[in-house]
Amino acid sequence: MSAEPVRECRPLRADAARNRQRILDAATTVFAERGLEATLDDVADRAGVGVGTVYRRFPGKEALVEALFEQGVDSMVELAFEAATIADSWEALVWFLEKACQRLAEDLGLRDVTMHCMYGRQRIHQARERIVPALTALIERAQRDGHLRSDIVAADVPLIELMVNSVATYTNRLAPDLWHRYLAIVLDGLSADRRVPSALPQAPTHEVVEEALILRKGV
Repeated sequence: MSAEPVRECRPLRADAARNRQRILDAATTVFAERGLEATLDDVADRAGVGVGTVYRRFPGKEALVEALFEQGVDSMVELAFEAATIADSWEALVWFLEKACQRLAEDLGLRDVTMHCMYGRQRIHQARERIVPALTALIERAQRDGHLRSDIVAADVPLIELMVNSVATYTNRLAPDLWHRYLAIVLDGLSADRRVPSALPQAPTHEVVEEALILRKGV
């Protein structure tokens, strides 16, 4: 009797690998535009495949979200480490906050998954645990140099990002860059040695404010 052939773990066939990447690319775009309310049907439509193909590659929406955004959340950790290479401690902290808020403002899906997502909570929690030491180092360096008020802690940062990106959420259609104005206001509040207020980006129009309030009431 001949021996049973040994089964090997094989990589995805070329066409299957292409479909998986096509799904990931489509999901990146769809979730960035619509947030995590987008469905797997939406992703399948954008990818040009049947929804059954999506389910063959990913068992459910949570698995797809985790595959996409674990890397996105990790990018925030990388930002903090990159900021630490900037010589001036205040500029390092400002650079990190600006880059982090920019990414969240431009990507609804990333904003959802990092701020209030029900998907992949364990992985997101682990990513946040990794970022705390890097954020703490940025904060303590700026405090030692006398730039940052002494009562700021790392736990303040995600809430600052949440505040600033709430502006992006409700003003994105008419004034997609307005969040810069409110980050500038926050930064003045964080500064320990700000003697003269910073110049602010352009103020919102009444139309922008009215739309933001209407959208907020609809939540």
